[in-house]
Amino acid sequence: MSRPIEDYALIGDTQTAALVGRDGSIDWLCLPRFDSGACFAALLGNPEHGRWKLAPSSRGPVMVKRRYRPDSLVLETEYTTAEGVVRVVDCMPPRDRTPDVIRLVEGVKGRVCMNMQLVMRFDYGSVVPWVTRETGELRAVAGPDALSLYTPVAVRGHHLTTVADFTVAEGQRIPFVLRWHPSHEPAPEPLDGVEAVADTEAWWKEWFAHCTYQGAWPEAVRTSLMTLKALTYAPTGGIVAAATTSLPERLGGMRNWDYRFCWLRDATFTLYALTLGGFREEAEAWRAWLMRSVAGDPSKLQIMYGVAGERRLTERTLPWLPGYAASKPVRTGNAAVDQFQLDVYGEVMDAIHQANRIGLSSNHRSWDVALVLLDFLESGWQQPDAGMWEVRGDLRHFTYSKVMAWVAFDRAVKAVKRYGLEGPVEHWREVRDRIHQEICESAYDPKLGAFTQAYGSGNLDASLLLLPLVGFVHPKDPRMVGTVRAIERELLDDGLLRRYHTHETDDGLPPGEGRFLACSFWLADNYVLQGRRDEAEALFERLLSLRNDVGLLAEEYDPLSKRQLGNYPQAFSHVGLINTAFNLERYHISPAIHRRENHVAEQEAPASP
Repeated sequence: MSRPIEDYALIGDTQTAALVGRDGSIDWLCLPRFDSGACFAALLGNPEHGRWKLAPSSRGPVMVKRRYRPDSLVLETEYTTAEGVVRVVDCMPPRDRTPDVIRLVEGVKGRVCMNMQLVMRFDYGSVVPWVTRETGELRAVAGPDALSLYTPVAVRGHHLTTVADFTVAEGQRIPFVLRWHPSHEPAPEPLDGVEAVADTEAWWKEWFAHCTYQGAWPEAVRTSLMTLKALTYAPTGGIVAAATTSLPERLGGMRNWDYRFCWLRDATFTLYALTLGGFREEAEAWRAWLMRSVAGDPSKLQIMYGVAGERRLTERTLPWLPGYAASKPVRTGNAAVDQFQLDVYGEVMDAIHQANRIGLSSNHRSWDVALVLLDFLESGWQQPDAGMWEVRGDLRHFTYSKVMAWVAFDRAVKAVKRYGLEGPVEHWREVRDRIHQEICESAYDPKLGAFTQAYGSGNLDASLLLLPLVGFVHPKDPRMVGTVRAIERELLDDGLLRRYHTHETDDGLPPGEGRFLACSFWLADNYVLQGRRDEAEALFERLLSLRNDVGLLAEEYDPLSKRQLGNYPQAFSHVGLINTAFNLERYHISPAIHRRENHVAEQEAPASP
């Protein structure tokens, strides 16, 4: 039976990541990159699909307590048994040449009997490697992949797995080091496990020294910033949406997607969150990844790319995996890459604008890219699209998509006026104002008193909460106040927001999903901007309470089963947490923050709230 998603903690080396369960089992690890085949895939299947369990062998009750060492992605899991207390320290050192997993068993009290089970599989559990023993090394090889295990503990083979039984006494430290390398290359030299843990902790502490957050929620914000860093692919600066694939939006359902890619939609939110936290280097790298990835024919702009900017993310199913909680199919790749989503043009333009606004180093090539995108968008904005939720059905004139087209031209006008960049500013202003007028005429329903999901639809969508955050409408405009009220009435369920009513998407999949956590953070942002601070803080605290014991959030939450759902940990959820925390902190200074500008259109110029 699948463990709850929130039972897992994250470790990583800023090129890939592993999920470690409370039971001491690493059930998910892709090597050597986030989007590589998994060598531990038990998360989406069974132990025989690959895992690495290291835990007490006691048959009696075991009390589990875990934490990250302060300001680091070094995980400590402490087990209290009738025999004594043992601690397992897990980490992945920031990469030199190869990815490594370090597991250090420390005796804390008494003598505790331990068991290790290592099930090495490649290609998502489909390939059983050939295992050999060398001096001080156990090596597994199949195709392009090789794993080497180094430990002083005697191990043995058992039914295509590697097992060990040993005892750890108070004061003892027993290392286990697992190293991946291309099978055609010599195995890397063994690491000193104790030293590697210390070096990893020191690396993270040095990174955290740049953090500037001093607000009321330091643990939550710092953990979220650390999660973003862990989801960064360091060689390119790309940030994956999550470390996993196919964790379902509904248990037993079919809404199971691969999130190990980089979404353009996340660009501005992430830029802003990293910069607020003091991490300009990461923001610079993310902006540089963005500019490299989108270069080319603007009509072929994708909504997502691989961690190095790859464009072919072909979706396929893995029939040999039964899926998390029997949620099938298990998918790799993502067919949504071929969708036309209008909003990403605005996201790219907004990212360029925010980079200029927050003072990132000048990049003239980014403006060349912007000019090409705007040229295409001048006619492209009138097309229907799949919307930000990547609906796999008929294309529509989604309101948020049109708003982001408005954002693209709005930011272009500002770039000329504020930063002296060249362009036909009067023409862009005319296009911007024409889009604004059409949206207000076609997407606002006077009877409902709210903006709607798409032109003439009458349905609501949580993405509408972004309208004041991107500056399209003043947060206290009666139309926006009415939209927030309508969303509260129709989409707020047990204090958390639905994205939309899933039966309205007509995407051919059964309805039903959890509550998309980023949407609830957007609602809290709207409360802040409308002066409803007490409600904003109450909602924010509720969202914080949904994190697991080490501070991580998935994509969604199900208030009925009280379980996290969707891919994990989810960058978008943690970005929302960071931005809302800063919004709450700055409320008494200036509520007009986040992505919002202090005007809707120049001729309207409402006063700041």
